[in-house]
Amino acid sequence: MISKALKFTNDSLNQYLKNKFGLSDAVVITNRIIDQNGSVPLENQNKVTITLIHVEQETVKSFYRKNKQLNDGNYENKPLDERYNLYLLIAPNFEDYNETLKFLNATIQFFQINGVINSNTSSDIPKEINRLEFELEKGDGYLQMHNLWSALGAKYQPSVIYKMRLVTIVSDEINAFESSVKVTTNRTIDD
Repeated sequence: MISKALKFTNDSLNQYLKNKFGLSDAVVITNRIIDQNGSVPLENQNKVTITLIHVEQETVKSFYRKNKQLNDGNYENKPLDERYNLYLLIAPNFEDYNETLKFLNATIQFFQINGVINSNTSSDIPKEINRLEFELEKGDGYLQMHNLWSALGAKYQPSVIYKMRLVTIVSDEINAFESSVKVTTNRTIDD
């Protein structure tokens, strides 16, 4: 599900930027910021790069569902659905610094417009994804960004971090089937 959520976000942002700037080629890529050898991947050049930098489990239990009722009235017992928040680093990487800033600004606009995406707002959202919420991660400002870029082994680029909320990961394994219980009473009421 993580891959589908990232691909959907990549494609949606890409279409928005293409429409906004009249582009014919893709301008958004989901990729790492730095290769294992410490260099910037060539495919990131003149692109807006989305990088997954952290995954955390959502701990609000009301989201979880263990049993699902089947058509015959019985239940299938599956592992609990789990929801996750994904932290996305979005960094335009253009040779011209003004282009970098222009695409950073447009990216922020995209997420302002699309703070919540669901099947009512986007017909092409994957059916397994009920809803995505995007929230600008404020963090500790300069120090947090400095530490992040240092940890990535990269030189700082103008960028933002968005928290993508509520990505559900569902196991497709069934633990057991459980019969439904029907209670009937043969009780009469005496006057």
